[in-house]
Amino acid sequence: MMAVERLTRADDPRIAAFRDVRDGELVRSHGLFVAEGRLVVRRAVEDRRYRVHSVLVNDAALADLACELETIDPPVPVFVCGADDLAVIAGYEVHRGCLALVHRPTAPPVDELIAAAETMVVLEGVTNADNVGGVFRNAAAFGADAVLLSPTCCDPLYRKAVRTSMGATLQVPFARAGEAQWPGVLGRVRDEGFTLVALSPRDPAETLDAFAARPRSSRLALIVGTEGAGLTPAVEAAADYRVRIPTSGAVDSLNLAVAVGIALYALTTRTVR
Repeated sequence: MMAVERLTRADDPRIAAFRDVRDGELVRSHGLFVAEGRLVVRRAVEDRRYRVHSVLVNDAALADLACELETIDPPVPVFVCGADDLAVIAGYEVHRGCLALVHRPTAPPVDELIAAAETMVVLEGVTNADNVGGVFRNAAAFGADAVLLSPTCCDPLYRKAVRTSMGATLQVPFARAGEAQWPGVLGRVRDEGFTLVALSPRDPAETLDAFAARPRSSRLALIVGTEGAGLTPAVEAAADYRVRIPTSGAVDSLNLAVAVGIALYALTTRTVR
């Protein structure tokens, strides 16, 4: 049975952990991540790979999520408060009136991630949480089954990344290469039969359509860097091909997540249709 505990004040010591949700590093140091919004919380509850620690909701969210929260076994504390108190506790207006603290799963080893994937997105130095979340959402939409992160990428289980991804960071497997592994791990990716494709506007990149028409291995790794600097020279040089998305010239570049979505659509639609 769901363990509902109604709060009467925002400084209730039982929900001290929820007052830290804006501090991603602190939440992570406790072995947790934050699921925000009804869709994301529902996915975290329904996916048995995840173990929920506790939930904080307003009355409307409790009514909407009651069936799912009843299934958590063993039951965890479900704290209920008014919408105003929820904003005070979290320190911001909480999306759709619900937060859950969830135990962080153990990420698969890099070699295990590579071995199990067919289509992979590789991110280098992408620190913007919205972009990381958007990439995972596109990966889920277009059938990419893994994301490999360089050492400096944003945590995919950071609150904003999870929310932007609409829960896709909970679905698409990912692993982070260590400092000693990067960028040499790309050679390991190639040895596993992947074609390494760097998304880059720089010459001698060929157009996305031209590359998509090429015969190639069924295993594909799309490598993407930051919006400003792009890929480092060492990583771009490690790719088998450089590919660009032609634009009208009215803008000098596309948003990173948008570019990844376009590229994945062009390169994977043969398998997801």
